[in-house]
Amino acid sequence: MFDLAPPLISPARGTLPVILSVPHSGRDYPAGLVTLAAAGRPALERLEDPLVDRLAWRAMAHGFGAVVARAPRAAIDCNRALEEVDPAVVVGASRERLSARTRGGLGLVPARTRSDGFLWRRSIGRSELDRRIASAHRPYHEALASLLAEVVSDFGTALLLDLHSMPTPAATVPPIVVGDAYGKSAARWLGAAALEVATRHGLAAQLNDPYAGGHIVERHGRPNAGVHALQIEIDRALYLDADLYSDSGTAAAGPGFDAIARLIEDLAISLGRALSDRRLATAAE
Repeated sequence: MFDLAPPLISPARGTLPVILSVPHSGRDYPAGLVTLAAAGRPALERLEDPLVDRLAWRAMAHGFGAVVARAPRAAIDCNRALEEVDPAVVVGASRERLSARTRGGLGLVPARTRSDGFLWRRSIGRSELDRRIASAHRPYHEALASLLAEVVSDFGTALLLDLHSMPTPAATVPPIVVGDAYGKSAARWLGAAALEVATRHGLAAQLNDPYAGGHIVERHGRPNAGVHALQIEIDRALYLDADLYSDSGTAAAGPGFDAIARLIEDLAISLGRALSDRRLATAAE
């Protein structure tokens, strides 16, 4: 038995209606979790979105509220729904109607990766899963919901930017992918505006392919109620020391780190201003 660290919560103090989410950069590994890992801690670390929490620092310096996971994704994935339980990991879990993500080994508790195979020495019981949900997953989503509600109360609208990184994609996929769940989690114009920001930074970007957005944007994005949510995927080669990471899985900042931090800062500011301006214009009509 072990406890997972709750998320870090930064209150909203800025003048724009933006909240940041960083669910996959947690590095607080309990010893008990590492003991369960068939290939040790390195296999678990490969599930991280390395250093994305640090990439967000420029944006957070403007007072944007943020929720940042400290518990590692290997223990509990805050970007998965509570129903996405893999029966290979949790004893007694249903085998019916598994999501594609769960069937691929990346459910609420990840089961396997391509590089390391099955991750765990043994399955866990439902009570252990419930402990992980209560200590890390539920507080993460409660914090996001609370911050978004505060921003809506102050500004009449809100934008959630859910920040992720991806392994260097195939040549047909650009280094930035913005997901709006095909228009279900955010107004279409916001996704288009995010692509324009990336282009301004000299980076190719596209919408929803191959990442349309996970549970976080699906759960919290309610554009009809003025709450918009975009998932942002960033090629790790843009900001990590790519040679070091590819050789060992060790995350270290590369020469492009600050440029990507500035991109995230610009996304938060530019999209926040655009959303606020639209809200004010609509209110004045």
